[in-house]
Formats: sequence, C-alpha cells, structure tokens
Amino acid sequence: MKQPHCRSQRVSRHMMTFAEELKILLPGIGLASIVAIAALIGSSLQTQKVISPLLIAIIIGIIIRNTAGVSKAFETGISLSAKKNLRLAVVLLGIKLSFFQILSIGIDGISIIVFGSIGTFLFTCWLGAKLGVDYRLAQLIAVGTSICGASAVAAATPVIGTSEEDVAYAIATITGLGTLAIIGYPILQEFIQLSPTEFGVWCGASIHEVAQVVAASFQHGAVSGEIATVIKLSRVLLIIPVIVLISCQKLTSGKGFSLDSILGSIPWFVCAFIFLSLLNSVGLFSDNLKSFIIDLNQFFLCLSMAGMGLITQLRKLASVGIKPLCLAVISWVFLGTTTLFLIKVTSV
Repeated sequence: MKQPHCRSQRVSRHMMTFAEELKILLPGIGLASIVAIAALIGSSLQTQKVISPLLIAIIIGIIIRNTAGVSKAFETGISLSAKKNLRLAVVLLGIKLSFFQILSIGIDGISIIVFGSIGTFLFTCWLGAKLGVDYRLAQLIAVGTSICGASAVAAATPVIGTSEEDVAYAIATITGLGTLAIIGYPILQEFIQLSPTEFGVWCGASIHEVAQVVAASFQHGAVSGEIATVIKLSRVLLIIPVIVLISCQKLTSGKGFSLDSILGSIPWFVCAFIFLSLLNSVGLFSDNLKSFIIDLNQFFLCLSMAGMGLITQLRKLASVGIKPLCLAVISWVFLGTTTLFLIKVTSV
C-alpha cells in the first residue's frame, strides 16, 4: 500500500530538482538568447550578408562581458549555451549537405577541393607548430580556413576542446580575412584574367564563408556565382574527414591505432551529423522542413557563439599574441594560391 506513495514522492523530488535546475539555467540561457537574436537581426540588416552573425554574436558577448560584466548567476546557463548546445548545432548542420553535390562537380572539381583544403589544413597545423602557436588554436585556424570559416570552427571546437578565447580569436581573424576576399578577389580577377568558370571555382574553393563566396563570385556574373556556390557547399562536406582526423590525433600512444580505438575517438555528434547528411542526400526532407531547420540552427550556432563571447575575457584574448594572426594570413594566402595553381593545371 505504501508503494504508490513512495513513487509519488520520487516524482515530486524529480520535479523539484528539474525546477531548481531550470531556475539556475534560465538567466544565462536568456542572456545568451538575447545576444543571439540581436546578432541575427544585425546580420539581416546588411545589404550583402558578408559578416557572419556568428562573429556578431561573439563580439556582442565579449563587449558585455568586458564592460558591464556577467553575474555568477548567469554563468551556468551561459556555459550550457556555449558548449552543450554547440553539439546539437553541429548535428543539424548536416541537413544542409548532400553527398551528391560532390558528384555534380566532376573529378577536376573534387581534386581541387580535396587537395586545396586538406593540403591547407595540414600545412597550417605544421606551420602553427613551427611558429609556436598552441596546437589547439592552430587546428581551429586550420579547419576554419580550409573548410568553411566560423561554422567549421564551431563544429571543431567540441572535438579540439580549446578555450573560449581561442574560439573568439579564430573566428575574428578568419571572418576578417574572408571579408577582405570579397573586395580582393574581383580586383585580382582583373589581373589574372580567369574565365567565369575558373573564377567561380576559385572563389568556392578558397573563400571562407558561404555568404562571402556568394558576395565575391556573383560580382563576375551569374555563371561564376552558381559554380562557386556548388563548389563551396561540396567543400563543406570535408568537415567530416577533418574532424575524424582531429579526433584520431587525440589518441594517446598507449592506446595505439586499433580500429576500436579509432572508432571510439569519433564523437557521437559527428556520427549524427553524417547520418543526417545521408538522409538529406536521399531526399528525405522537404525544402520547407530544411529551410526551417537551417534557420533554427543558425540561432543555435549564434547562441553558442554568444555564450563563448560572454565567457571570453579580453585580457586573455590579448595574451594570445600576433603569431596566430600571422598564421591565419599565411594559411589564407596558401589556400588561395594553391587552389589557383590547381585550377590552371586542371583547366576546369
């Protein structure tokens, strides 16, 4: 006869615990959400969306943290927004991608993307070690430059396990360089004299953000813009092998490189990302559903970056120094020149 009463007491305790946790989390989540919404609104006001809302979110967060300050009552919710929420956002990125995009660009296009991006990633990690840049920050710069800017940095952050200051530094430098490409690439085109197809491939294979690719490539006509967009979206798929590679690098020498240890090192959210991409590749999702999830996920990504900014202290950011900026610039130039060389060799 006492059993139902005991069960109700347990349910009541669980409900109280949940309510208490929610009370602790809501202030920080609410603050990060306000910052994320402000970033999305700010980004939407641009005539050309060349500055990522992720960068805007992290900058607003940093300003709040280092001027007004953030009370301890907000910290738990902010931490949840910055870190655990990021894994969900990475998974949902998969709905934007289709493995058939790669097949549509042909063997030459695939070669340019793979050799340019993977080569840049490996070169940046190597150069980072030579310059004395912390390997985690070097990996963030490498993945952001070689794959897809701020989104790639966000996707790699949970795997690399780096600090909020490193994330802010990487996103700021990579987004800044990508914005310069919008102005620089069309100017360089006047001297290099690329065909519309070649210019589209070059933009898609070497500029960081999707929005930046679109802004730069369409200045040379619709053909360049359309080709650049397909190349860029295909290049984004390389986030999968790059994150797996980073995960495998974290294996200790004691564990070795057995199949079990390699599979065990791959984060669950990367597997979920791949699964969602596969479902999208076979056309399981309607255009309306994909549009809704992509918009929702943009908010989740901004929420994570807002949380990162609200944790970041400028004095720690300043202590990172000039070497990572030099690394990002050299990596950017390396990717641009490498892909341009490959375009000329393959004659796409």
